[in-house]
Amino acid sequence: MTLERTIANAFALDDETWRRHANPWSVALRNTALPLLVLALWSRLWLGWYALVLLAVAFLWIWYNPRIFPEPATFDRWASKAVFGERIWLNRDRISVPAHHQRVPNILSAISGIGMLFVFWGVLVFDAWPTLFGMALVYAGKLWFLDRMAWLWEDMKDNPAYSGLVRHSDRE
Repeated sequence: MTLERTIANAFALDDETWRRHANPWSVALRNTALPLLVLALWSRLWLGWYALVLLAVAFLWIWYNPRIFPEPATFDRWASKAVFGERIWLNRDRISVPAHHQRVPNILSAISGIGMLFVFWGVLVFDAWPTLFGMALVYAGKLWFLDRMAWLWEDMKDNPAYSGLVRHSDRE
């Protein structure tokens, strides 16, 4: 099982939730998750243990975001394609992806992971520069990763295994 599928299972993302998450508003607003987490963790300086309330709100937002938006009217937007590409990527141990998609997503995930190390350090020691630098790395890696996922979707959307992900009217 891939790490990505394990995370998706932890968030209880079923087919309907994935389609709702393919709404471009869901994808765009998902980018607020990291700043909310950083703010919640940083607020321990001012709020002490009450910062856990903000942390809980941030985690609730992360869980709730893919569920609050309706399915988009069409799945032909970049954000929708990126979400469906992520579905394909998390399933790559069952259905292989083309060779030109096998390495770069891992590199981009590593860039995001390195960025998170800077974020963790910056938040731990209350230093804005490593926090902001880390966030920039996280977003650069993640947004580029999403772009690769949109490309992956375009390359694999006609695979019969993925025919049920979107409505047929959106596949033409």
